[in-house]
Amino acid sequence: MTADSSGRSTGGEGGASTNIQEDSQSSNYFATNYSPELAQMEACLDENPDFFMDYLMRKGSRPMIDKWLTAHAKAPTVEDTDSSSTRATRSLSTGSKSTSSGGSNTPVRKISAHDFEKGGLTKPIVSCIDGTPTFLSPSSLNTSSELTGQIRKKSRNDLHTLNESELMMELVKDIYSEVDPKGLCHKILQNVGILTGADRCSLFLVKGDPKKEPLYLVSNLFDVSSTSTVEDMSEREIRVDWGIGIVGDVAKTGESCIVNDCYKDSRFNVKIDEQTGYTTKTMMCSPIKDKTGEVLGVSQVINKNGEGYFNEKDEVVFERYLQFCGIGLRNAQLFTMEQLAVQRVQVLLDLCGVIFQEQSTEEMIIHRILLNILTLIRCERAMLLLVQEGSQSFDRVYELERDEMEELPESFQASNRFPKNIGITGQVATGGDTVNITNAYEDNRFDQDVDRESSFKHSTVLAMPIKHAGSPGRVLGVFQLVNKFDNLPFTSNDEYFVDAFAIFCGMGITNVMNFQAVSQANAKLKVTMDVLSYHRQAPEEIVQELYQCTLTDAKCSEHVPGAKLLGLCSLQFDDFGLEDKDTLKASLRMFMDLDLINKFNIDYLTLCRWLCTVKKNYREVNYHNWRHAFNVCQLMFAILTSTTWWNHFGEVEVLAMVIACLCHDLDHRGTNNKFQAKAKNPLAQLYSTSILEQHHFNQCVMILNDNQILGNLSKDKYQEVITVVKDCILATDLDVYLKRRTNTFQLIKSDKVDWGQVEHKSQMQGLLMTACDLGAITKPWEIQKKVAKKDRR
Repeated sequence: MTADSSGRSTGGEGGASTNIQEDSQSSNYFATNYSPELAQMEACLDENPDFFMDYLMRKGSRPMIDKWLTAHAKAPTVEDTDSSSTRATRSLSTGSKSTSSGGSNTPVRKISAHDFEKGGLTKPIVSCIDGTPTFLSPSSLNTSSELTGQIRKKSRNDLHTLNESELMMELVKDIYSEVDPKGLCHKILQNVGILTGADRCSLFLVKGDPKKEPLYLVSNLFDVSSTSTVEDMSEREIRVDWGIGIVGDVAKTGESCIVNDCYKDSRFNVKIDEQTGYTTKTMMCSPIKDKTGEVLGVSQVINKNGEGYFNEKDEVVFERYLQFCGIGLRNAQLFTMEQLAVQRVQVLLDLCGVIFQEQSTEEMIIHRILLNILTLIRCERAMLLLVQEGSQSFDRVYELERDEMEELPESFQASNRFPKNIGITGQVATGGDTVNITNAYEDNRFDQDVDRESSFKHSTVLAMPIKHAGSPGRVLGVFQLVNKFDNLPFTSNDEYFVDAFAIFCGMGITNVMNFQAVSQANAKLKVTMDVLSYHRQAPEEIVQELYQCTLTDAKCSEHVPGAKLLGLCSLQFDDFGLEDKDTLKASLRMFMDLDLINKFNIDYLTLCRWLCTVKKNYREVNYHNWRHAFNVCQLMFAILTSTTWWNHFGEVEVLAMVIACLCHDLDHRGTNNKFQAKAKNPLAQLYSTSILEQHHFNQCVMILNDNQILGNLSKDKYQEVITVVKDCILATDLDVYLKRRTNTFQLIKSDKVDWGQVEHKSQMQGLLMTACDLGAITKPWEIQKKVAKKDRR
């Protein structure tokens, strides 16, 4: 390991890089906080990268990671751009995998949309199948090992010994395995020179999109000789306008031509010779076409060796060979496009991972979106305008500039101001169109007033819609990107990337909005439940009064009247002489006489609180009130004790039936199930059958959870009690009784009731619940009359 002059370690045997570029912030830290101990510590980290990674994974904070990402997301220099493009190309050609994976460590920090400009996006990344956006492409290429096979190239002397057919076949073999466009073009030119005996050769490829811009020709391989290599060729591009010059005319007409004296041809551009210092005497040009006849490029040969001229035989051989070259060139271009498509998918997948990694708040995810769109498209300012639901106006506006990228996301907030450039963004929000402006001040949709009081000047503007994830036709928001770097215009390549990225953004923003809505609803529900719990619970003073006046009775039975005195064992029981407080004491007596308090270890104070709460949760309706529930429970108690069926049912079923009787009409609204369904009340939306009975059971469970009279039961016992309680409460629905009535009576008539079978017990419990629920009509007339008139005097 070595150390530089500041004492910092620069490399080691542990695999650490020997050329570590530190950002300015890190350099400033060590410049002001340097100590030998820190240098030794850093040397130790360099030698133990696995330990450092483990430490970072365990203790690295989110702001620290975001700060690292923003610090390394600055616009690269020209040298950095060239080297990154070279690395990307080398990675594609060798099939190596990128070291960066999903999450925050995303390739978008190293690769921007501009890196794909040379390869060119010939079609959008997003297409539609049956109106649904998709990233799938119907075509794929065979990238088998045959394409990369190498064939030994014969020397120039070897080729001279071959006849024309053998020579053509040998040259075709030389190019068919080449899939790199530049290497293929270089081979084509060298072989063309051999075939035609030319001194220099050049190749011009067709560029541009005829639907959006005029076509033109570009040459990266100019004046190739028999001894030159691909590496010798200059990176400088020579551009020729479509239809201009000899090359441009051949591309336009698609016809070959021979020029014996270039300086006498009006189409010849003498400036090329002046720039290169090479004198062009004779020239032959021929178009390169694919199998459909489309012109892919133009091959040019200059100066026949031996001071001769190109003839018709040279032209025929030239054109024949270029037919094979056109197919090979098209395949190489398609192969490169597919490789670029793979890399674009990797970039988009990493962007997707970044977006969906953090979805806690709207501000956090939009900050990540704008941060990544700035690094992907590399522009000075990015805005995201959220469209107000139900209108085309903007609700919130988020903005991020390149100079603000290093700020922590916690300080990122939306502005409610009227958005800038409403003419541009308004058109996108209304129609979902894409607006690409190369000169903002020449476009009447741009409001020049936004730059008057600011040093920032708008030059190029790209505005595109973000569609709603659940409704593809609805615009959720608008991207507005301003001033691409180096004064370049936003290209169709940029549009395709933003269009694809916007799909993930729409999904991410929609998910966050839904998450926030659900979180807010849950918070409201908790508050509501707290309020309801407070008002649902019986007042503590009433609970304490019942508890204190019966406390002695819990031990010596002096303060709670006996069942005989109250008449609880009689089928002709009359509750009109009892006050509400007495009904609570009578309920306690039923629990005592059935020995439920001791058998299930029920806390006595909790039982008093539960009874008071159950009574409080009955509404003041004419019939289905607390008195009715108390009478149903009394009748169940009378039947169980007089028939000793409590011994057949079992203690769990007895406890459940007593609880079910007292709770079977909780929160009754004084109407029946049919009324609830026809009125389309909220209860009918919650339950499809036994509407009120389902609600009564849920209220019962809620009160049991608040007042744990079953708190000392095991989990299995508790679940068994709740199951029987639900079965008993639902049995009070007459529709359920009528469905079960035939089977129940057949079982009774058969005299084969087996109390050990759960199904038989359930039928008998349901029958008793219905009988007790309707028991008021079996009372003497005087009692029935009072109940019907609700006269409790």
